[in-house]
Amino acid sequence: MLSSPIQLYKKAYSGLSRNSWYLCLVMFINRCGTMVVPFMTIYCRHELHFSISQSTLVMAAFGAGSILGAFIGGRITDKIGFYYVQVIALLVGGMLFMVLGYQQTFASVSIGAFVLSICNEAFRPANSTAIAYYSTDENKTRSFSLNRLAVNLGWAFGGLLGGTLAGINYHLLFWVDGSTNILASLLLLKLIPASTVMKQIKKAMTTGTATSPYQDGIYLAFIACAIIFATCFFHLFTMQPLYYKGPWHFNEFFIGSLMGINGLLIVIFEMVIIHKLENKRHPLNYICVGTIVVGTGFVLLNFLPAAHYSALIVLVFVTLGEILAMPFMNSFWIMRTNPANRGQYAAMYTIAWSVAQIVSPIIGGQVVTYSGYYALWWLTGAMCLGASAGFMLLFRKNFKEKPVPLEETVF
Repeated sequence: MLSSPIQLYKKAYSGLSRNSWYLCLVMFINRCGTMVVPFMTIYCRHELHFSISQSTLVMAAFGAGSILGAFIGGRITDKIGFYYVQVIALLVGGMLFMVLGYQQTFASVSIGAFVLSICNEAFRPANSTAIAYYSTDENKTRSFSLNRLAVNLGWAFGGLLGGTLAGINYHLLFWVDGSTNILASLLLLKLIPASTVMKQIKKAMTTGTATSPYQDGIYLAFIACAIIFATCFFHLFTMQPLYYKGPWHFNEFFIGSLMGINGLLIVIFEMVIIHKLENKRHPLNYICVGTIVVGTGFVLLNFLPAAHYSALIVLVFVTLGEILAMPFMNSFWIMRTNPANRGQYAAMYTIAWSVAQIVSPIIGGQVVTYSGYYALWWLTGAMCLGASAGFMLLFRKNFKEKPVPLEETVF
């Protein structure tokens, strides 16, 4: 009986390339320091004494910078390759985190957040392109899930450590976050030396046609639905911590622990779930279900009492929805690309999340200010339902009704 789960986990992690595992390690080191953004609204509100509107506008500045950063990162990736874009973005981003920790005024914090986000988000299209490059058609979804495992394992550690450090001194968050960025950059240079990969990368970039994602109508419709979903999902990091800190009176350590548990659940279950689901049905089917589950989790906040176990129940719903939706979102966009335009497609997907990062705190802040959290959670559920309907409509209008193996799908 014991060997069956062990074999299941072994199969889930088998067949991935060595460089995929190296990228996983680099991402883990980077994400171990992820603690500034999750605590930014609380930091601005309770340490810098900004208003709720100002605190959420700082998060919007992160989103605005990330749009520009993703666009630049995608363009440069398709010109020079993904390798050096990752290295430089991590290195410079690390230094900018440290600089941001010294800013005190609303204007300087907002500008600092904007500039930092440009650099940080330039990394994402390059990293996504690298993951696709080091994977095969059969294991692309698992390769992205492996990367998400690293993100969430680091997130679990960073959330727990961040909650502890925030209780001591918020400025420590900026130094730790910046240091892990720099360390990840140096580790990438060490594990995957440029001399061993750059020639092959440049050769691969000459294959395929560099068609623009802005002319891909199906992809644009997908991106619109993804923005709605991501707008809702970002409440997990912006409005929900404020809700837990304010009306529910949770301390920073518990809020950080919730973020850590979210990461641990993904680490434990996602690769196995993806292994069982991958290539069974079209990705849009799983995305549709995951979006509804996430919305249900937020709506539950209006029904559950202000207790620790309630927060855990909500977390389970949101995490399960995240597991079902996000890996297959990556599957969907990567299937529409080739090595010549992958950076631009990755950039547009990153931009979708960046737009949501702007819209989410603005909507959340305004709704809470004028109507309260109760209205916000209902609105979030309704938006997730709408996004899910959009994904399903996109599937029914453009793809086969029967289950379609990913490697056999023709676009």
